[in-house]
Amino acid sequence: MVACERSAIHLEMRDGRIVSEPISEYIRFEYDVTFTNVAGGEQVRWLPRRRATDLALPGNDFWLFDDRILQINHFSGNGDFTGPELVSDPAVAKLCATAFEAVWERAIPHEEYRPT
Repeated sequence: MVACERSAIHLEMRDGRIVSEPISEYIRFEYDVTFTNVAGGEQVRWLPRRRATDLALPGNDFWLFDDRILQINHFSGNGDFTGPELVSDPAVAKLCATAFEAVWERAIPHEEYRPT
């Protein structure tokens, strides 16, 4: 889940990552290289899946731009990216924005998260 907001002078990128623990080799790699995202100004937080049980979450990974446009990221059963889908339905954008904020509030900042 990624949320982006921009204005004439400011771009904010936040990435909330929900992960199963113990983490996979790929997620370990992703964790290890996230310092480059953080150095570039992106805010990244990690939420262990066991702490997301009571959250209502969309069924797909997404990027949310300006709280109004979604890019739904579709993946195959083995994790391969199969393509994006752009959605501009205000109700769907609101649902995803609300879910993202719930994850963000509960997730652990990258600098503090220690994967198992």
